[in-house]
Amino acid sequence: MLLVLGRRVSLSFVKRVIPQDPVLLSKPILQNFRTIQFRVIHSSTVFAIATRQNTDTMPERRPFVRLPTDVYPVNYGLCLKPDLIDFTFEGKLEAIVEVNLATNQIVMNCADIDIITASFVPEGGEGEEINATGFNYQNEDEKVTLSFPSALQKGSGTLKIDFVGELNDKMKGFYRSKYATPAGEIRYAAVTQFEATDARRAFPCWDEPAIKATFDISLIVPKDRVALSNMNVIDRKPHPEDDSLLEVKFATTPIMSTYLVAFVIGEYDFVEGQSSDGVTVRVYTPTGKAEQGKFALEVAVKTLPFYNDYFNVPYPLPKIDLIAIADFAAGAMENWGLVTYRETALLIDPKNSCSSSRQWVALVVGHELAHQWFGNLVTMEWWTHLWLNEGFASWIEYLCVDHCFPDYDIWTQFVSADYTRALDLDALDNSHPIEVNVGHPSEVDEIFDAISYSKGASVIRMLHNYIGDEDFRKGMHSYLLKFQHKNAATEDLWDCLEQASGKPIALVMSSWTKQMGFPIIVVDQEQQGDDRILKISQKKFCASGPHNGEDCPNWMVPISICTGEDPGCTKLKVLLDSPETTITINNVSPDQWVKINPGTVGFYRIQYSSAMLESLLPGIRDLTLLPVDRLGLQNDLFSLSRAGMISTVEVLKLMEAFVNEPNYTVWSDLSCNLGVLSSLLSHTDFHEEIQEFIRDLFTPIGLKLGWECKQGEGHLDALLRGLVLGKLGKAGHKPTLEEARRRFKDHVEGKQILSADLRSPVYLTVLKHGDSATLETMLKLHKQADMQEEKNRIERVLGAISAPDLIQKVLTFALSEDVRPQDTVSVIGGVAGSSKHGRKAAWKFVKDNWEELHNRYQGGFLISRLIKLSVDGFAIDKMAAEVKSFFESHHAPAAERTVQQCCENILLNAAWLKRDADDIHQYLLKRKAPPV
Repeated sequence: MLLVLGRRVSLSFVKRVIPQDPVLLSKPILQNFRTIQFRVIHSSTVFAIATRQNTDTMPERRPFVRLPTDVYPVNYGLCLKPDLIDFTFEGKLEAIVEVNLATNQIVMNCADIDIITASFVPEGGEGEEINATGFNYQNEDEKVTLSFPSALQKGSGTLKIDFVGELNDKMKGFYRSKYATPAGEIRYAAVTQFEATDARRAFPCWDEPAIKATFDISLIVPKDRVALSNMNVIDRKPHPEDDSLLEVKFATTPIMSTYLVAFVIGEYDFVEGQSSDGVTVRVYTPTGKAEQGKFALEVAVKTLPFYNDYFNVPYPLPKIDLIAIADFAAGAMENWGLVTYRETALLIDPKNSCSSSRQWVALVVGHELAHQWFGNLVTMEWWTHLWLNEGFASWIEYLCVDHCFPDYDIWTQFVSADYTRALDLDALDNSHPIEVNVGHPSEVDEIFDAISYSKGASVIRMLHNYIGDEDFRKGMHSYLLKFQHKNAATEDLWDCLEQASGKPIALVMSSWTKQMGFPIIVVDQEQQGDDRILKISQKKFCASGPHNGEDCPNWMVPISICTGEDPGCTKLKVLLDSPETTITINNVSPDQWVKINPGTVGFYRIQYSSAMLESLLPGIRDLTLLPVDRLGLQNDLFSLSRAGMISTVEVLKLMEAFVNEPNYTVWSDLSCNLGVLSSLLSHTDFHEEIQEFIRDLFTPIGLKLGWECKQGEGHLDALLRGLVLGKLGKAGHKPTLEEARRRFKDHVEGKQILSADLRSPVYLTVLKHGDSATLETMLKLHKQADMQEEKNRIERVLGAISAPDLIQKVLTFALSEDVRPQDTVSVIGGVAGSSKHGRKAAWKFVKDNWEELHNRYQGGFLISRLIKLSVDGFAIDKMAAEVKSFFESHHAPAAERTVQQCCENILLNAAWLKRDADDIHQYLLKRKAPPV
């Protein structure tokens, strides 16, 4: 699943998907809802609570028992008939099951479903049909026990169940999604989101990833609607009782897990292509927007053969459909053969989509199609190994995009979007290991976070680098062949990679997946003749400073080293498997610098001795260091300053060395860190001074780029121009503000429509320095926008408005019918992130509207994301206490860990401010004082 995790991306390009769906609750569960809330989408971090008093320790988990194995499914024959007017559905299940042990009961998963009748027919027809005499629902565990009057004997049989359910509005299970026809009429589609544990809301089933079966699905639907499922249609016939309905029958699926089943009923157009290996690919779009599916189709048609070749295993289904769903909590979901997406993660309008949207669509398509092999063909045995699924797909999506679009320089962007984001989160005391033991379904949502996705991807990138591409591919191929149509655990992959490479993979990787955190590598050097002697040590890095406790964990750290002689070439590789070591590098003259971790691949921070750091700094100004290493050096120092290990003033001095920087991603990361600093200093009375610093730093590159595209420019120039102009405009750079206002006026009057890449920075700039008329105009543009991308673009910047009464208006708008439920979070987050007043107003709004917000998103990734965006920017100790206290009396189980992380971040911000504010202020004053 792709979450919309809010990656570390600057300006308004905060669109990372990290997937998943939102939530649902319904009648049978309400009485017990505290224990079950879950499943939504995953985004930033989450860990569950029950009723907790203390944010330092996780609550006791309630005991969880997996389903008994005395009866298991072989094939589900499933027929569903949704009612798109009353939002209910009827279902008939005829499942071929195997009884392993004679038993008079069958235990299955079931949630928000009412069973009407159930019976069992032994195979062969000798036995009578046995009717179930009781259905005992265990709502808290989302199970139902069917009781039979006599024992079901060992052997095969058919389990028949008739049931009814609700097409809910919580973006999980079998749910309804609202859309408007081209004529403006409001209608509803019926769609699914089952990962992790919501197939049980659509039909009674054995809803665990290791209980695989085949599926024969039929849908009874209005004849003017499109009906899709995992497989191709094999029969379509009028419904015998109602000629306005069609019965659509789909081919039998391969053996698969329940969470990957999908069906969609609605109105769609499509574009179609064929991959070079003969797979039919379709992209389904809202009616009248087929053209917007062409870019995703082009990516998918290139991507399938790339993965076929990379894994050396063919795609196993005859077709794959990619479909845009209007109401969708995650970024996308990899259902086998029918991949569902948010509209903004799939649709590209050639005229009105910006470069960052194209890139986002390419990454999300790459992510979901990778899962067709890694996740769908071979599936994790249990949710503990979810990270492998998501971390792997979050890594290989970049490999795929690099293959399709080499001009995106996507691996440098990986470092800013995923790697540094994971380091920031994993430095907290309230992080968690990559591998988390998961039991009850309410715990599963908690692990759809940046640790599973971004740290997972980062350690796989490090592993790939350590093994080498050839052996990595060999190991992947044998893993997929050995476990295809089966389930596997993390250790199974390590075994295959170990056999392919001959390296101690399990030993190295367990130190990264089974313990939380990562090391800081401390480096010093001395010259002996022609040799350079490096002293290297490791200790756990913590956001509050280095770990100084007794029981300091160690990692098996692959260390690479390069020198100034050839910055792009690794001179030496070693595996650091002890707390410290000494390394000799031969033939390094005294005037050459030495750098650890070229390519910024190893998952650790580095602290150089001051002499080593001094020798590296000229490589930033003269660009002899690679872009990814310039970025990594700056990001490490910024992180050390937040942890109190160096002064923030040292980082500001370093940032001034980036004045000649040409690379988009390096600027993006700098911009992001300056945004963090600007937010921190909004708590002081010298916020304007940091704005001046930002203006001074970004003005030269702004002048160089200008407003107009130049001949020969590409994707990255467009991204850089948007970033720089947005940064200058927000910081109050007068020429940028004036030009933005002029272009905005022309855009609104229809004289000169803004190019898609300039819209975010212009909208942001005019709103930041705008009045009620500006906000009214922007809301009008939002209402008129036909594309969800444009609506989202506006929603993300509305919070920049400054006046308190207008901020209130934006917050009210966030919960209005005009904003899709999954997008409310980014409107509120935009307010919280824009100013000191916005932060207070957004937090008050969340508290005042908690019941509605929690009911809307209750179990999962969106509620976590909402909390994080609302409170993470505070920097006063008492706010941490207030946030903690609020969530002790307003439980949000799926966001428990997020709450703890936010409280920790607030305390870290407060300590940072106390420690460095005066020095920063003095430095900013001194740098603009006239020379004596």
